Order: sequence, then C-alpha cells, then structure tokens
Amino acid sequence: MLTFIFALWLSLFQTDSTESAKLQKLINERDQLHSQWKTSESKKTGIFGNRTKKDMIETNDWLERILAKDNQIMDELRMQGSIEKVTISQEKEDYKSITMKLERDVQVLKRALAEKDAEINQKMSERRTFEWTTLFLFLSTAGLAWWIYRIKKASA
Repeated sequence: MLTFIFALWLSLFQTDSTESAKLQKLINERDQLHSQWKTSESKKTGIFGNRTKKDMIETNDWLERILAKDNQIMDELRMQGSIEKVTISQEKEDYKSITMKLERDVQVLKRALAEKDAEINQKMSERRTFEWTTLFLFLSTAGLAWWIYRIKKASA
C-alpha cells in the first residue's frame, strides 16, 4: 500500500512538472506576442510619422492573437484545476478505503480483546472455586483433626 501511495505521489509530481512546462511555454509565447504587439504599436508608417489604418489593423491582429493565447492559458489552467480536483477526489477515496480497513481491523481487535477478557474472567472464577474448595477442605481437615485429638485426649 505504501508503494502504491508513493507511486501515486511520484506520478502527480511528474504530471505537475509537465503541466507546468506546458503552461510556461504558453506564457512565453504570450510574452513574445506581447513584445511583437509593442513593436507594431510603435510603427508609424503614415505621412508625417502618423499611424495608418494598416498599422492599426496590424496592432489589432496582434491583440487578437494575444487574446487567443490568453484563452489557451486559461483553458490550460482550468484543465489543471480539474485534474487536481480529480486527483484530490481519488486520494480522498484512497484514504477513505484505508480508514475503513483500519476501522474493521480495530473492530476485530476489540472483539478479540473482549473474548480474551471473558476467558480471563472464566479462569479467575474457576480459580476462585478451587481456592474456596481448598480452604473448605483445609478447615474440614483441621476440624476433623481437632475433633480426633479431643476424642483421643478424652479417652486417655
């Protein structure tokens, strides 16, 4: 069971690193798009150094690409969140089954302890009976010996 938990933990660690790498790649791509947008924003190809309609359309295209990349990043984050939820629910079920097994084991041990206690009480009651019988026989023998002594003393 311990190896299963370790393997599960190890796979989660590896999954997190690959998901993190994918997310980091998306963020790096967004940073590149942002720098290209900044470059297109600074373009002024019009007369007297003004921005033209073509410059503005190009800037808008870069913004649309950035938005698309942001949506990809958000989708990746949602997917990671759902994977984490599934993983947590699986871990919860694993811990629940372990807890149930341990509770069954505790119940078995409690029953065994109760049986042993009953056995001990039975042995103690048998021992008490033996002790009382021994005491009765001793007192009877002492009484009989005293009675025989009195008879012998009276006849002598």
